[in-house]
Amino acid sequence: MDLNAYFEERLSKLHENGNYRIFADLERKAGAFPKATRYREDGSTQDVTVWCSNDYLGMGQHEKVVSAMQEVIAKCGAGAGGTRNISGTNHYHVLLENELADLHGKEAALIFTSGYVSNWAALGTLASQVPGMIVYSDALNHASMIEGIRHARCEKRIFKHNDPADLARQMAADDPGAPKMVAFESVYSMDGDIAPIAEICDVADRFNAITYLDEVHAVGMYGPRGGGVAEREGLMDRLTIIEGTLGKAFGVMGGYITGSRTIVDFVRSFASGFIFTTALPPALAAGAATSIRHLKESQEERAAHQAAVAKVRAALEKRNIPHMPNPSHIVPVMVGDAKKCKWISDILLDNYGIYVQPINYPTVPVGTERLRFTPTPLHSDEDIRYLADAICDLWSQCALARAVA
Repeated sequence: MDLNAYFEERLSKLHENGNYRIFADLERKAGAFPKATRYREDGSTQDVTVWCSNDYLGMGQHEKVVSAMQEVIAKCGAGAGGTRNISGTNHYHVLLENELADLHGKEAALIFTSGYVSNWAALGTLASQVPGMIVYSDALNHASMIEGIRHARCEKRIFKHNDPADLARQMAADDPGAPKMVAFESVYSMDGDIAPIAEICDVADRFNAITYLDEVHAVGMYGPRGGGVAEREGLMDRLTIIEGTLGKAFGVMGGYITGSRTIVDFVRSFASGFIFTTALPPALAAGAATSIRHLKESQEERAAHQAAVAKVRAALEKRNIPHMPNPSHIVPVMVGDAKKCKWISDILLDNYGIYVQPINYPTVPVGTERLRFTPTPLHSDEDIRYLADAICDLWSQCALARAVA
């Protein structure tokens, strides 16, 4: 078999279908978020405005966060020195885990190198190490959750998205004595919808199941202290494990789980994705802890963010641009065609200096291709008007359907 020819054939099909991903070469400008410099292949540069960052609140460039990281890198150096099991846990890891446990009202927390790893390691460990475990997974769970469950090789059930009734039906059909875990998200990142957390917890309680909630797109964003949707709705005590990320609203890097001291210690002791991985650099841990502490106290960023989201939606509605309604901060503008979606994205970048990535299959189903906008508190009113006008122009050029006024 000519493997190189096979690889080229598969890649060419991605090009043909409009699904081939091209990474823009960008340099973020400290203190000027969401502005960035784009480096073109011809060596020239272009000023762009980033509209698809998961640094939802701009905390990655917040003065307190940057200062904390600079201070600790000068004190501790660049890296962690290895795994926490061999090279020792840095004091800033301990401080960060204390902040996270407090944020979610849990006894303990454990940090990982990314949100993907925290889901993969925690779910994979719990589902494989508990004999007879059955995992009930929402149909639209993130790839990291799916991979963790698949890695466990346990019994699993896929329940209809955000459907407690279907979850209850499937749980009722299984052995009542089998250990069970329900795994789901709070905010789903592509459609921006929010899970009925209380209703899912009700079902889990009825069947004596533990619950695992992924809050990666909600931590920092919702709740009086940024604890996520579960905090906003007063439900954190009903979740066995709350998982989150440090790389989105908190603006740094890493993932984590929080829960009882026993369950966190169990994952720490048995998860290969934790045991054999180099720890987060101390400076990253210090930056994340600083961001969390700030957002526990400050409502300014969340309030400004929600105002910016409302302005973007209003600007799109004024121009009859179809966008998916949802109760979260994610604004999906629906295109419905992979090639047109990529074409619009390319033109927005090349001609308007607007950077937004096309979201195509397999991230979303064929026919639901979209541009996923994530407004921030630092997008100005002029940025919003310019974006809406640019999309309106391209919508006409592509002869795409407008929303019904």
